[in-house]
Amino acid sequence: MVRRDTKGIKVGPVAIGGGAPVSVQSMTNTDTRDIAATVQQIEQLARAGCEIVRVAAPDREAAEALKGIKEQIAIPLIADIHFDHRLALLALENGVDGLRINPGNIGSAEKVKAVVDRAKAKGIPIRIGVNAGSLEKELLAKYGHPTPEAMVESALRHIDILEKLNFDLIKISLKASDVPLMLQAYRLLSQRVNYPLHVGVTEAGTVTSGTIKSSVGIGTLLAEGIGDTIRVSLTGHPVHEVRVGFEILKVLGLRQKGATLISCPTCGRCEINLIPIAEQVEAKLLEVDKPLKVAVMGCVVNGPGEAREADIGIAGGKGVGLLFKKGEVIRKVKEDELVQALLEELDKL
Repeated sequence: MVRRDTKGIKVGPVAIGGGAPVSVQSMTNTDTRDIAATVQQIEQLARAGCEIVRVAAPDREAAEALKGIKEQIAIPLIADIHFDHRLALLALENGVDGLRINPGNIGSAEKVKAVVDRAKAKGIPIRIGVNAGSLEKELLAKYGHPTPEAMVESALRHIDILEKLNFDLIKISLKASDVPLMLQAYRLLSQRVNYPLHVGVTEAGTVTSGTIKSSVGIGTLLAEGIGDTIRVSLTGHPVHEVRVGFEILKVLGLRQKGATLISCPTCGRCEINLIPIAEQVEAKLLEVDKPLKVAVMGCVVNGPGEAREADIGIAGGKGVGLLFKKGEVIRKVKEDELVQALLEELDKL
């Protein structure tokens, strides 16, 4: 896997592009004007590993709240602004680390210049966020419907506005709820510019269906070397987005944050009640930051071999299980004591 070479920028202290690790972002679903609730959710996201957080600023009150939010959080804050350049200026005044705007829809050339000049003076990057569901009317008329070419043309228009103002702290996203459309749009744009790309499938769905759709879309592009930062968009608590994002990166070998669970799908050979055991272990692993590999296997065919490859693991037998650590059998444990024994050894690691 060879990652695409992109221009490096920084959102607060987090490096994006230029060979930096792929970062995981999320977005709050609280009312931004409720500072306490928004800060509380951002703290939850940060504990889950979120590295950059975005909040909506739909009006002046929300943009004013950004100052109080920024003062209380430890991760970079991006303001999501649409249509009103005054909100972007206010967000910059209130200390945000990044803007998500589309320069072509926040006002006249003078208003865009005012925002860009302020962002340039502060060294604040701008993400151009193209969405298949909100393309410009003239592009829809030209192409008939949202196409990869239409999305790329939209992005290039916005990029051109910023480049003519000598601004290059740019990050770009080309999101769609249709995965093949999104894939081709990113592929086309990656051939045209070297700005870092923020990758995601928009309106992906619930935690179950959205995880599948996002994993296919984001994972495909990352496997092709495309993508510098990601967001998994799910209908649910945004903490799920962060966890899924890191799982995608772990599967591809791009990041090693947190523990990895290996568990068998169960079959007729399984002689212990493996499903609840695996679920209990998985819940515990959410608390583990270290890149450990934990195996929960149900039989003696594949179990011992897989468990031996893990840092720690169990392989089930008839009413009992073998506890492994670093490839060595520690002891045989009764089925009803397996989880506790595994968790005790996990804590020691």
